[in-house]
Amino acid sequence: MPSMTGMQSYLMNHMTGNTGIDGYAVITGASTGLGKCFALELASRNINTILVSLPGEGLGDVCSMCRGKGTDSVFYETDLTDMSCLMDLTAEINRKYKVSILINNAGMGGTDIFEKASAGYITGIIRLNACATTMMTHELLPNLLDGKSSFVLNISSLASLTPTGFKTVYPASKCFVRYFSVGLRNELKGTPVSVSVALLGPMATRPDIAERIRSQGWIGRFLTVPVEAVAKECVDGMFRRKGTIVCGLSNKFSRCLLKVIPEGIRASVMTRTMSNELKCQGLI
Repeated sequence: MPSMTGMQSYLMNHMTGNTGIDGYAVITGASTGLGKCFALELASRNINTILVSLPGEGLGDVCSMCRGKGTDSVFYETDLTDMSCLMDLTAEINRKYKVSILINNAGMGGTDIFEKASAGYITGIIRLNACATTMMTHELLPNLLDGKSSFVLNISSLASLTPTGFKTVYPASKCFVRYFSVGLRNELKGTPVSVSVALLGPMATRPDIAERIRSQGWIGRFLTVPVEAVAKECVDGMFRRKGTIVCGLSNKFSRCLLKVIPEGIRASVMTRTMSNELKCQGLI
């Protein structure tokens, strides 16, 4: 536990926006949704940012918004599912910048019939959610270790707690992120780097996602938390060096519930929910 003096210092810095972070924050998937909210939340706390997303997603506009808050911000448009692109990116970041925060936010999911899903859809989820998260962390870790206080925040999901039909690969990939994060957190004890993992519920970041949540019925609506609130709670938890972050009372309640409900029942309920989503889309 931190000393009272240390806690008072943290609270004072937090309230004034002075986090004591002297390096840049790398945020993947930063052009829209939660990634954009992370970028703006950190910029509002006087933290410089390095933003990453696919080309053609308006990332430059987010970068300008961060600069408008009085911080430095740069952006890179690249495909993190391409390992050569990821390695080139991390090499350039390590060469040019001191990194104090890494937020592995980029991810993809969806609902589909496994038999009918394309190979690109399946491998894309694995490459982005699991491989990119792992390799971004691996390549930037020496940079993070070279500071007095650094942070890694990996974005997982409450879906990682339950195998689910019609999603299949997505929960498995997020389970990987969860296990990877907890393992690395323990490996890095005694170092300057704190690793946190966020288990998030649904967020209506785009109109199509909002429609998917609506089609999931009461479960989707119950678990949904505003994306701006999620970003703030995640960043607060990261700076408190929490191992696992769950945002919103509904999601905290759901996590507790999932611990006591047998896996077979959980999987059956969630599979029926996803089946309803596909029925609303006319896919089954």
